[in-house]
Amino acid sequence: MIRLALVRHAKSDWGDPGLDDHDRPLNDRGMRDAPVMAARLAASGFRPEVILSSTALRARTTAEAFAAELGVAVSLDPELYGAPAAALLAAAAATGAGSVVVVAHDPGMSVLAGRLSGDGIGHMPTCAVATFTWRQDDWDVASALDPDDWTFDTPR
Repeated sequence: MIRLALVRHAKSDWGDPGLDDHDRPLNDRGMRDAPVMAARLAASGFRPEVILSSTALRARTTAEAFAAELGVAVSLDPELYGAPAAALLAAAAATGAGSVVVVAHDPGMSVLAGRLSGDGIGHMPTCAVATFTWRQDDWDVASALDPDDWTFDTPR
């Protein structure tokens, strides 16, 4: 079985307009939402082998909350910062793991979630979690066939 969880980074802090986008931290809401959503994913029974994260601070911090809850180390991938949908899916597939969490950014996350859900997911708000399951053991299936099942959860 192949399982993929897409996690859009939690709400970021825009308080310092001079800060580089890559270095923007989470705001208070983001710091609250990330552990809550991580606990919900864990409660669902999703157990990743790998957590991939963009190198942007807001994504890394979100990924670390999921790693703490799920007991999996975070692997940073600079290519996930601003990555399009196809690159996000390719990065997950490249791990070779059967179960992967990807923490990254819009618009790529919303585009990929929409595509994999048959447009059932129109937008991934901050800290949203979408999971997809294929009853096959080959990542090529994930890029070629619709998933057998999917879920969607948001902090609100």
